[in-house]
Amino acid sequence: MTLMHFQRYQTWYGTLFLCSYIFINNTINASSNIMEAQRDGVLPFMLWEPFIWEYSSAIGTLLLFPALIWLLKVSPFDWQKIARSLLIYSLSSIVFSLSHIGVMVAIRKLVYTVQDMHYDFGLSWFELLYEYRKDLWGFLFLIVVIKTYQYIVSQLTGEAAPISQGEDTPQNANLDRLLVKKLGKEFIIRVAHIDWLESSGNYVNLHIGERIYPLRATLTQLSEQLEQQGFCRIHRSHAIRLDTVESITPLPSGDSEVKLTTGKVLNLSRRYKEPFKTYLNSVTTHF
Repeated sequence: MTLMHFQRYQTWYGTLFLCSYIFINNTINASSNIMEAQRDGVLPFMLWEPFIWEYSSAIGTLLLFPALIWLLKVSPFDWQKIARSLLIYSLSSIVFSLSHIGVMVAIRKLVYTVQDMHYDFGLSWFELLYEYRKDLWGFLFLIVVIKTYQYIVSQLTGEAAPISQGEDTPQNANLDRLLVKKLGKEFIIRVAHIDWLESSGNYVNLHIGERIYPLRATLTQLSEQLEQQGFCRIHRSHAIRLDTVESITPLPSGDSEVKLTTGKVLNLSRRYKEPFKTYLNSVTTHF
């Protein structure tokens, strides 16, 4: 159950880890600034200022984190075209740094204005170079964190793929078995054992009992491909195998609830209700 919970909320776990690390790290940096300044006996700044400096930087980093995930998704580093990739990531690091500076300076100016104080970042080539030096390291560090986390998740949860993916295999060929790679091992699962499908970004999560295996595909593509094996779309986010349906309960809203034999309850939206009835009637005489 713990692994299943992690699989379902892996994005939230990753976000919690990242936020915790960045704010703990920046809190330590802020307190270090205060302790070092106290060696001279008199603080040259207000006690709260180092925390504003560090936390504004942390907020800027967190706001830009989704952009890094997007970059790795649309333009993964290609070692076969290393010059092109280096150019893309170098330019991206500059954009990252300038955006980070813009966010943290805006936050600092806002806080200082509220306190009836003036904040001067000192916008010069030296300051920009100084910040870029730090931001470049943060940029590379975050990319390593993202790739490492994605690797750990893929090893823990496993990733499914059609066994036959050769050039001669039709794209719409019926799937019967899938190959799952998990923790350095490979094993086969039967499509007939899948209870339901769940859309998850660029992946479709295959639910088999309490286990979840991601498959790189779209829900539309996969549900159509598995239609002949008893799968039917019931919602924009999920599809089910008809053999797993235990009951269907109409709701006042016009939607319905579909309860599976595993105890899982899914929503049957009005948009898919008629196609679901039609498909169900073609298999059984009862709805």
